[in-house]
Amino acid sequence: MRWPHIEPHLITRSLVPENQESPIHFFSLAAVTPEGFFYIRNHFSYPMLSEESFAVTIDGEVRNSLTFHYRDLLSMPSKEIAVTLECSGNKRARFKLKVYGIQWEEGAISQGVWKGVPLRDLLNYAGLKPTAREVVFAGRDCGTRTDMAGTYPYARSLPLDKALHPDTLVAYELNGQPIPYKHGYPLRLIVPQWYGMASVKWLRSITVLDARFTGPFQVVDYVYEPGTDSDDGKSPVTLVHVNSTIQFPMDRSLLDTGTIQICGIAWTGTGFITDVELSLNGGESWVSADVHRLPNQPYAWILWTYRWDVSQQGEYAILCRARDSYGNIQPAAASWNKKGYGYNAISSINVKVE
Repeated sequence: MRWPHIEPHLITRSLVPENQESPIHFFSLAAVTPEGFFYIRNHFSYPMLSEESFAVTIDGEVRNSLTFHYRDLLSMPSKEIAVTLECSGNKRARFKLKVYGIQWEEGAISQGVWKGVPLRDLLNYAGLKPTAREVVFAGRDCGTRTDMAGTYPYARSLPLDKALHPDTLVAYELNGQPIPYKHGYPLRLIVPQWYGMASVKWLRSITVLDARFTGPFQVVDYVYEPGTDSDDGKSPVTLVHVNSTIQFPMDRSLLDTGTIQICGIAWTGTGFITDVELSLNGGESWVSADVHRLPNQPYAWILWTYRWDVSQQGEYAILCRARDSYGNIQPAAASWNKKGYGYNAISSINVKVE
């Protein structure tokens, strides 16, 4: 077995398959996450690429089954958008009642500027039949699972309305360069507002179905299961929850009295971030942080800052909560579920001022 090349700037959570998170507290959180800091989430070993990898097929409930080659896509009208990609298991380690799965801290999130062809343009070329209901995307990565026999590709579906959204892309560039191999080269689906499991890497095929897709990464994984002993209340993981992270200072920091710049990011899958509030006394009172957003980039995280003038020594609990334009606000406690998806409780750190 060949061991993967480990990116030196990332925090390794598993080697085979390779899963690494961004050191989110140690680099500037600008519009673009550098390639060496971009988090990596895999379910299987990396696929071997061949000439066939530079094409994607469309079939199923369409009038014309088509194959689009990489060079074809490069010549088509394109779109470029900044998108925050967050693993649905981000912050899983924060659940009080522990759950199985990769114990991500706060770094299973990154942001890049993706360029590609709107998926709806490709579907329009193929011609959707009236029976079309869902669209399935299969990657070139595949392997076995521990809970069922057989070999499976990584495959996910989108409902038709999301597949036809003008900003759902078949992407071929990240940050002005061909998508890096570890992030889905040569073609990757990009689904703004949804958790990263929807943005299928190493895209191989697009299949339009007249029924609900029941692949294991659709109905077994990436499903909220709030009950410990039953399937009651199950629902699919889709939109990103409103969330935030305190980048600086770090938890358990020792700080000097004076002016301290508190900063971080906030993001959501519904609308846009409208407010970020901080509590410097463990939640007794709240103050508003300054919000800095990228112009004309509705799917990008926002940066927030707050100047804290502190003259009294002691220990402080600093809390952060974000609110979006749909009225969603980070809760005091995240909704627990068996597989630890969608953690978005109020962010908190403890610091000591000396």
